[in-house]
Amino acid sequence: MSRLAPAAHTSTARTAALLAAFLGWMFDGFEMGLFPLIGKPALQDLLARTGAAQTMDLDRWFSVIIATFLVGAATGGVFFGWLGDRIGRVKAMSISIFTYAIFTGLCGFATEAWHIAILRFIASLGMGGEWALGVALVNELWTHGNRALVAGAIGAAANIGYLMVGGLSIGMNTFIDAVRSAITSMGDSEALAGWLLDHQAWRFLMIIGALPALIIFLIRIFVPESDKWEEEKAAGKTSHWSTADLKGVLIGAIAAMVIIWSWSPMGIEAGVTTLLAALITVAAFAIVAWGFLLPVRRYLGRAEAAGSISSESRATVRRNLILGASVAGVALLGTWGAAQQAPKWSTSADIDANGYTNVAQWTQIATSLGACLFAFLAPFVADILNRRVTYLVMCVSAMVSALLFYKTNTVVGGWFFATAFLMGGLTATFYGFFPLYLPELFPTSVRATGQGFCFNVGRIIAAIGGLQIANLILAFGSAANAYSALCAVYFVGMVIIWLAPETKGRGLA
Repeated sequence: MSRLAPAAHTSTARTAALLAAFLGWMFDGFEMGLFPLIGKPALQDLLARTGAAQTMDLDRWFSVIIATFLVGAATGGVFFGWLGDRIGRVKAMSISIFTYAIFTGLCGFATEAWHIAILRFIASLGMGGEWALGVALVNELWTHGNRALVAGAIGAAANIGYLMVGGLSIGMNTFIDAVRSAITSMGDSEALAGWLLDHQAWRFLMIIGALPALIIFLIRIFVPESDKWEEEKAAGKTSHWSTADLKGVLIGAIAAMVIIWSWSPMGIEAGVTTLLAALITVAAFAIVAWGFLLPVRRYLGRAEAAGSISSESRATVRRNLILGASVAGVALLGTWGAAQQAPKWSTSADIDANGYTNVAQWTQIATSLGACLFAFLAPFVADILNRRVTYLVMCVSAMVSALLFYKTNTVVGGWFFATAFLMGGLTATFYGFFPLYLPELFPTSVRATGQGFCFNVGRIIAAIGGLQIANLILAFGSAANAYSALCAVYFVGMVIIWLAPETKGRGLA
């Protein structure tokens, strides 16, 4: 029942695949936006049980959990991409969603802060893998359909999740009261209501994070395997993958955690200076790249030895892995360094609230609305122009919009929210563009692994850059200046894109 005839790929099956990928990535966006909302009350609750020093330990644990999430998502993107190329997109995507959903839900039962760190790391493995697998699957099923529509829908999905979090945040108290009333109306359940809903209902919200597991049933029943992958399997090309190569992914994940540690308060307390942290970062990032690339490099070597690919194709894939990771890294660093800082900056001393309430929440709603619209439109622009020109335009637009927001606002008002909308939208165009462009860089045999590497190594780059924000604020004198300075990364993108291949009109190999 999980396999439909190829003819059905033109209707129900393709729609089901797109819906599954869309919902999975939307719930990912919801969870990514949710943790900053409930992370601190969750840690306050858990640390109070152990009598820990609240402020210092809370900030420390919050940073550790965010860092482990980014590293886990990057690692999962590579691991599940490898799994999707080996056993199939549908099976691997089912496992990735199950991993993400179940371990997010288990966070609601945590009794120690380190429980959440470990559980969110495992959950983020699935979250990172889901993007690479979903994009590969829908692109391969929609080869004769509107791939720009597919890319735009996936690009908008996570931002709809962020938008949902902004709305939930504004109505949080009303939401909690309604759920509490529903639970207590069932009888003697005040204790259960308190356990679930105290401390901003963080346990309840984590537990319902398991809902995406229901998508698995949609995938297994209605979504067929990619016929392009089935052809690769029939040709024997999937047999060139080796489980032993995954040791490189493990080593890369450990090296990434060392980078995070070196810049963290724990590293500083251990005596790591800025110079030493920089040296550790350079060396460890080289290990990350080596480790995450190991499975695909060895696959290509075995495939070439077996005559499955040419030496020229092997060199092209390796080159595209580096270029794809570079263009993704520019976009992700720009997003985490600029647009993602907007809600926090909106409540800083730099901005006069001007009588507005819930400014951070409304700022997130404004940026998310822009992101939904522009991420959806970006792949259509890339189909009108070519891929490289579109990426160049996106870099220029994203940089200008971020500078407009951070350099022209001192008071919350119409202009503030209009520029927030533009910045959120124009910095998010990349996330509609990548589901269109990255699949075109790789053949079917390594598509999921290649996409997973490119997009998720970008997350490591973003994590490293994000750790420099405090240093940039000290160097440039204000948060607005620091976020503006980070936008210089878009200049790098404007150069790198001309080294990347132009793929408009080529289709999927």
